[in-house]
Amino acid sequence: MAGPRGVLHGGGDVGSYGGRQNVCMADDTTLFSRRTLMFGGGAVAAGLAASGLTWALSSEPDEPDQEEPDPQPTAGDFDMRTGAELLAPTPLFNTTGPQSFAFDDANGLVYTLQTMQSGIRLEDESEPLASGDRKTAGDMCLTRLSSTGISLGHMYLRGFGHGISFGVEPAGKHTYIWVESRPDADSGYGTQVARVLFDDGGVVDGSDRRVPHYDPVPGASDVSPALDLAGGRVLVSHELDGEHRLSVYGMADFLAGRFDPVHAVRAGVQVKEEEWFQGCALHGNFVYILTGRPYTTKDGNNPRKSGGNTHVSAIEIRTGRAQGRHKVTVAPDLPFREPEGMAIGSADSRPALCVGFSIKAEDRRELTVYRFTG
Repeated sequence: MAGPRGVLHGGGDVGSYGGRQNVCMADDTTLFSRRTLMFGGGAVAAGLAASGLTWALSSEPDEPDQEEPDPQPTAGDFDMRTGAELLAPTPLFNTTGPQSFAFDDANGLVYTLQTMQSGIRLEDESEPLASGDRKTAGDMCLTRLSSTGISLGHMYLRGFGHGISFGVEPAGKHTYIWVESRPDADSGYGTQVARVLFDDGGVVDGSDRRVPHYDPVPGASDVSPALDLAGGRVLVSHELDGEHRLSVYGMADFLAGRFDPVHAVRAGVQVKEEEWFQGCALHGNFVYILTGRPYTTKDGNNPRKSGGNTHVSAIEIRTGRAQGRHKVTVAPDLPFREPEGMAIGSADSRPALCVGFSIKAEDRRELTVYRFTG
């Protein structure tokens, strides 16, 4: 459930971070539905120059207060009528609800983030901790899956954040996870961005000197990153001066500590007060935003009969103008159905905007993903 300057780090082998869990809790029987799932081979652009900055913060999106039927129901480059199941309801390594997911297109892998569940005691901990304590501390579990849904590993990120969005960067034999870091002591949400080497079965602490942290927007809260590997760009969602903003950086500049954004836009009315911000993604000339809440009881303000209040919105990064806000109507009968995470993947060799939902199973939460194409 969502709510509300770093040191240059080379791409070489930095080794294991160490630290292991006492009790194995993995589920190795997870399966995707066998629908067409193909991952594009996006590669990191070597040096996107941070020039041509578009300050669109003064351009307020001009969406109407009331939703009206759209004769062209698109959000940015994607047709919101094309929704189809990409990932069937799937358990993750921990029992808590998923927060976000990201694709490693080059290797056909899917990664997911969730806050740590209650009762886990890591190797250097004196006792198991409650889930509330884990959330406040910013402790998360990362699960790695193959494109066919086979569990291929996990790791714990201790002291990083909540996991609203993140990115995966394959680099030869290694994989780096771009994730929020330096969590706020009260909320548990990140204030900076970290780049972490994936270490199967390991525990990485945010205080580890081998973990680089980047502070692109000093003083910001609720920071969460996403990657556009094909475009060599980093998207950073954040709160600053009471506003939700999204900034786009060249990846090479970001890693070198040069934090002049190429584009910066306001989320504006695309994130409404009664909804929750649940993720973001960057593709082409558009930033995509996911908002919404889980179903309530029939007497609540978001009952099942309403079809939910999940919305996908698009903002043109060069102008800051809204380019579509649409209700996500797929799978209205999912149990619970809380929107959790957004990422760009590929379906039938075409880019796909993918939306995740957390649903309730008997003794845990599970993740299901739907995709939308152009």
